[in-house]
Amino acid sequence: MAIEKTNRINALFDFYEPLLTPKQMTYIGLYYRDDYSLGEIAENYEVSRQAVYDNIRRTEKILEEYESKLHLYRNFQLQSEELDNLLKYVEKNYAYDKELLARIKVGGHCGIWRFNRTFTKRNWKT
Repeated sequence: MAIEKTNRINALFDFYEPLLTPKQMTYIGLYYRDDYSLGEIAENYEVSRQAVYDNIRRTEKILEEYESKLHLYRNFQLQSEELDNLLKYVEKNYAYDKELLARIKVGGHCGIWRFNRTFTKRNWKT
């Protein structure tokens, strides 16, 4: 299994897991996150290996369909890239402002950016 595909399915699963059925969540989680084989999953749930395979393939397609319509993962990637660019800019042009650098790094690690409409240095929320 290609690492790129595994990483992509895991990322899509992180975003769209609540939209899946319990069986889909279980099988895809065991297969991709926990690295179970099809045979191990089939044995644990007393189903055929083919049934597990079919369920996982259908779930992969469902995750890709959700992404093609909702773009949560793509938007997350774009925002992460923009955050990296912002951090580089601030490090280059505002290196003296340690509070600004710290707030950008904290906001980026949490994935949360909340700014007040009337932006000032004192009313940042992290």
